[in-house]
Formats: sequence, structure tokens, C-alpha cells
Amino acid sequence: MENIISNLKQFWSFTGFANFEWNYLIMIVIGLVFIFLAIKKEWEPMLLVPIGFGILIGNIPLFAGMQVGVYEEGSVLNILYQGVKQGFYPPLIFLGIGAMTDFSALIANPKLLLIGAAAQFGIFGAYAISLAVGFDPAQAGAIGIIGGADGPTAIFLSSRLAPDMMGAIAVSAYSYMALVPVIQPPIMRLLTTKKERLIRMKPPRAVSPVEKKLFPIIGFLLTAFIVPSGIPLLGMLFFGNLLKESGVTKRLANTASGPLIDIVTILIGVTVGASTQADQFLQARSVYIFLIGATSFFIATFAGVLFVKIFNLFLKKDNKINPLIGNAGVSAVPDAARVSNVEGLKYDPKNYLLMHAMGPNVAGVIGSAVAAGMLLGFLG
Repeated sequence: MENIISNLKQFWSFTGFANFEWNYLIMIVIGLVFIFLAIKKEWEPMLLVPIGFGILIGNIPLFAGMQVGVYEEGSVLNILYQGVKQGFYPPLIFLGIGAMTDFSALIANPKLLLIGAAAQFGIFGAYAISLAVGFDPAQAGAIGIIGGADGPTAIFLSSRLAPDMMGAIAVSAYSYMALVPVIQPPIMRLLTTKKERLIRMKPPRAVSPVEKKLFPIIGFLLTAFIVPSGIPLLGMLFFGNLLKESGVTKRLANTASGPLIDIVTILIGVTVGASTQADQFLQARSVYIFLIGATSFFIATFAGVLFVKIFNLFLKKDNKINPLIGNAGVSAVPDAARVSNVEGLKYDPKNYLLMHAMGPNVAGVIGSAVAAGMLLGFLG
């Protein structure tokens, strides 16, 4: 009888109930909110469902030494988490993004690249704010990249500059990517007049197959020579695009843009979510990271829209840019471009801005990778 009681006590000590603390419940509620928003509101479900469930996985109270948790060396979750920690999941994501991205809008109207560049002010604005509130330069650089609205880039940079803050940074970046349709429209309306919202842009010119083939090669060489430290992201982005546009590697492009990116998205979402264990995540600095991340998003949207308004002062009347596409300079592809289009249709049901907005949107992907390379170059 004593053995049975002893075994039951030992069994109880291994359960999550025996090791429960209230901070775990807080994180479980956060995970459930992520899942609710993904399913009910359909906000980035491909990201929020894996991350939300990963938060549940990472916040089951564990008995020390069970070799189950994401931070326990040798556990299955820890092995999967190495793709995040060592930073080799993000380049694979970029390979898939390149293989599914059509850069035609940017090639047809290269000046849209400047909008993508302007939106990167969110990154450097957040970097300055982070320094001002007491983070060291490396930590500030990792936090700043949230302003690019690019989860894989945030993971890649934080894994090198501030690995201990990677969970908070990654969750913040993906959260604000999902909130693009909520955060950006009020700023866009605030900064634009009704007349500006009604601007109709010229249809983009047809882009030849040769231009599409040359773009990833030339784009990679130019950006890589400027920021060699960004090669893991830029190289895979442009390589994936070459697979798509070459016309002779359709199977590879389909694999990269389909099964491969889906598998890596699942792994990166679940392991990033699991890394938000309550004892690691519920700290004052996590609150600072979320607040600075939100601020960086506001700055990026402001900068993109205001840049277009200023740029229009130097353009001819029939060549002006609708400032509603200024928000698309962030790297949330294609959600930011969809927001531009939805807002444009509210004021003119026949003014489709999606194709135009895709130009700065894909430029934002390149811009965030270049910015990450710059920060890694002088802070890494």
C-alpha cells in the first residue's frame, strides 16, 4: 500500500498540475487569443495558429529534467528549435517567398522601390527608441527589425544579436504582421486627403520574360555587394525568384513555394511559440519590446505614406502616385498591398491599387533584408 501511495505521489509530482504557476495560465490565455484571432478573424491563420498552439505547448508546466521542454538540451522540441536558434529556417522561408513572388510591378515602375526604402524608417526609428530606453546596441538592432513587419527577418537577426529576446521579438513581429489590416488604415486616412485617395495611377507596363530573368541576378549582385552580411536572406530570396522565372526549374520553384515553405512555416511557428515559456517571456522587457514594435510599425506606415506625398510634389500630374500605397512599403506580403487596395476601393470602386501596391510591398521585403544585413554588419 505504501508503494502505491509513493508511486502516486511521484506520478503527481510529474504532472502539470503539481508544477502549475499562474504565469503559465497567462501565457496559455495569450496562446488561445492567437488561435481565436486566426480562426474567428482570419488574421494571418497560417502564422497565428502554429504560434498560438506553440505557446500552449511551451507553457505546460514541466518537472525539471524531463527532457521535453524547448530549452532542455537534447529534447525533440529543442532539436526543432535549433532551426530558429541557429537561424536556418528564415533563409528557407525567403527561398519560398522568392519562388512565389512576382516582381513585375517593381520592374515596371522602379521608383516604387523608394517607397519600400522609406518604410524602413520604422526599423531605424525603433532602433533609436530602443537605445533611448536602455537596451544595448545589439538588443536595439534586434528589436528595431520588427518595424520591417517581417517575421523571418526578425528571427534571423535576433538569433544573432539578442538570442535571449528572440521569442518576444518574433511573437511581436508576427503579431503586428497579422494586425496590418487593423493598424494601417487609420494612419493612411489621417495622412491623406480625399483628392489624394482618388488618384488613379497609370497601368504598369508589360514586363518582358528577359527582364524577369535578369532581375533576380542583378538584384542579388547589387544588394549583396552593398550588404554582404545579408547574403543568407537576399541570396535565397533572389535564388527562389530565379527558380520561378527561369522557366526551366518549375518543379523546384513549386517545391520551394509550396511544400517546403509550408513545412518550415509550421516548424518556425510552433517552435517560436513554444519558446515563449512564462519564466522566459513574462518580463518587463517583453512589454517594452511589444510597445516599441507597435511604435516602429506606426513609424514605417507614416514614413511610407508621407514619402509618397512629398515625392508627388516632384512628379507630373499624370504620373503621380496614390499615397494609399505608401503603407505597402513594409514587408508584410501581400497583406499590406491588400490594405492599400481595400482602402482605395472605398473611395473609388473602380480604382484597383493592388498591382501598384505590390511594387513597394516586394521592395519592402528586399529593404528589410538589406536593413537586417546593415544592422548585422555593424552590430554583429
